Amino acid sequence: MATMRTLFLNPPSFEGFDGGAGARYQARREIKSFWFPTWLAQPAALIPNSKLIDAPADDLALDEVLRRARGFELCIIHTSTPSFENDVKVAQALKAQNPDMRIGFVGAHVAVLPEESLKAAPVLDFVGREEFDFTLKEVAEGRAYDSIAGLSYRRDGDIVHNPDRSLIEDMDALPSVLDVYKRDLVIENYYIGYLKHPYLSLYTGRGCPARCSFCLWPQTVGGHVYRTKSAQAVIAEMAKARQMFPQVKEFFFDDDTFTADLTRAAEIAKGLGKLGITWSCNSRANVPFEYLKIFKDNGLRLLLVGYESGNQQILNNIKKGVRVDIAKEFTKNCRRLGIIIHGTFILGLPGETKETIEESIKYACGLNVDTIQVSLAAAYPGTELYRQAMANKWYDEALLVRNDGTQASAIQYPHLKAPDIEAGVKRFYSKFYARPTPIFRMLVAMAKDPIERRRRLREGKEFFDYLRGRQKPAASRIELPPKTDKKDPVPA
Repeated sequence: MATMRTLFLNPPSFEGFDGGAGARYQARREIKSFWFPTWLAQPAALIPNSKLIDAPADDLALDEVLRRARGFELCIIHTSTPSFENDVKVAQALKAQNPDMRIGFVGAHVAVLPEESLKAAPVLDFVGREEFDFTLKEVAEGRAYDSIAGLSYRRDGDIVHNPDRSLIEDMDALPSVLDVYKRDLVIENYYIGYLKHPYLSLYTGRGCPARCSFCLWPQTVGGHVYRTKSAQAVIAEMAKARQMFPQVKEFFFDDDTFTADLTRAAEIAKGLGKLGITWSCNSRANVPFEYLKIFKDNGLRLLLVGYESGNQQILNNIKKGVRVDIAKEFTKNCRRLGIIIHGTFILGLPGETKETIEESIKYACGLNVDTIQVSLAAAYPGTELYRQAMANKWYDEALLVRNDGTQASAIQYPHLKAPDIEAGVKRFYSKFYARPTPIFRMLVAMAKDPIERRRRLREGKEFFDYLRGRQKPAASRIELPPKTDKKDPVPA
């Protein structure tokens, strides 16, 4: 049987909703942000004649997605816990248009809840669990479902779970996602506030040795062993990327912790330095000075660092494995070398109080990192935090996102209610950015670059609207088109 014509879909949702094909927090952010859908691009690169549609980034409503989906035999949708119900509606519309289309879901939510997902969505033919790249390749090749590891599906009215698929050991065996990016994505549609525009992100490895209780990907699909492409393969891929995307100003390595293997990271950095590439990556707050210097000398511009909290007990509670004093020293070293830091913090983690929120705000201001992101603790199924929250009745899963797609505090405690945590986020942003230093940095950057100036003015308006609670309600992108043809029905 010939390979099925396969559509990979990051489905439409709320306007500006970064649903789950690359986002670590599935929500509409304070300012317009989109991550590359690498988790869909990777299996798409394995399957000939496939197509990737990223509806949120391309601002596509459902009617346009349905039009583009005609002629495909197989559709793979990347879903997430907050977007699952929305994504089921998209699947129903696709199936109504083409009853013969096979539809499968992938992503962390269905990886840990395959039975529940299939029961909740009769429209689905299957879900791909764990690391699903080769699972989907075998589905597209038309292999019998009962022969495909990592697949859950229906057979004679029953739900069947095949044996787990082993995690990929040889990451060099995976083809580059760059050709899929070039063919199917508009690079300029992807924005991240702290990265130069246009940027491009990709993975050089999967998995993370850290044991953070809240972190989604290592506990659901990536695992706790950092499996990597060879340094030589990464350098060759980046040389190709520079040629294919000359407009890109910054490349971001979205590995959970790119600095987990410092020897390899240094080898890659030296290769990138020879290519003259500006790059950034995720890092823990404990990289030694000598490695930071190698990175900086070879094109590193920015590190995205998860500080999470300024309270050591909270860091211990979530098994962060980083000390507050070590993080301070790391940050000083980055400032000394001229490495920019985007620091991320989370409010509402176990042990949080009104006092620890203020402690984290003071800590962040003292670190004086360049930019910050403050998120609400989100307990996704499959994580240790989820199990804790459910056991202690801290959690209301229905509140992960509001009805406009923005993140809500689904966790609260007897001593600290959800509104107090949410108010802490706005206070955190206000106190951090109201200081003279970050304001001066932004003004200098805007004065040097007119493109940067226009971008920052747009982002500033979005951000202040968020702080004032005046965000424009996000329009739904899944309004179903009216029925126009009896042969091509779409549910009302």
